[in-house]
Amino acid sequence: MIYVIIILIIIVALVAAGVVMYNGLVKQRNTVQEAWHQIDVELTRRHDLIPNLVETVKGYAQHEAKTLDDVIAARGAAVNTHGSPDQAAQAAAAEGELTQALGRLISVTEAYPDLKSNQNYQQLMGELSATEDRIANARRYYNACVSTLNSKVDSIPTKFFAGPAGVTKAEYYEADEATKGAPQVNMTNTQAPSVSFDAPQSQQRPYNEQPQLPPSQMPYPTQGGQSNTFQAPGQQGYGVEYPEQRK
Repeated sequence: MIYVIIILIIIVALVAAGVVMYNGLVKQRNTVQEAWHQIDVELTRRHDLIPNLVETVKGYAQHEAKTLDDVIAARGAAVNTHGSPDQAAQAAAAEGELTQALGRLISVTEAYPDLKSNQNYQQLMGELSATEDRIANARRYYNACVSTLNSKVDSIPTKFFAGPAGVTKAEYYEADEATKGAPQVNMTNTQAPSVSFDAPQSQQRPYNEQPQLPPSQMPYPTQGGQSNTFQAPGQQGYGVEYPEQRK
């Protein structure tokens, strides 16, 4: 009789361990999806800022039509590539192209002092800089979550529960090495914000640098005690409308 009880206890313990591992995989998959949502939110904010920035620059730099068109084309491609974690690689590539186009646009503005002192331009550049920082934080947090999930999917015994749980490895969100440097705006001089570019990062993956808080809990950077306010495309003062806004 005692052997039967021991066998039952072992079976119950194994079932309980299996349930814990199953639930752990599902929970980590959901965490990855939530982390991706934070990236998606910040990328959408970035995409919404760009049309206003282009319209502002166009008013001062009408001869830079090709540069402006390149930014709009890169934005359009990026808008269509970040719907889910399964598109992480495509989104990273598209955002890299957009970062390059933005870099060329911001470099062009250096030749227009009146533009650099324009209040709308300064506000938009401040918003863009804050958004780039939040994208970087969201990217590190997402990649840290993906690293944990992929380790569980590859490890024994949790790998045996990945299939029944419908959990697979997720893609990292990694910018191309040639396009990792996002435009950074130094707003210390509000009359003429200067632009610099990050040097390409090392080959070490940044997803090991998990922030203390998820991006959703991180405050927006502020300037002079005033919070950065977001102004969507098409609001008063800009008058620009893009195809996806008509849906």
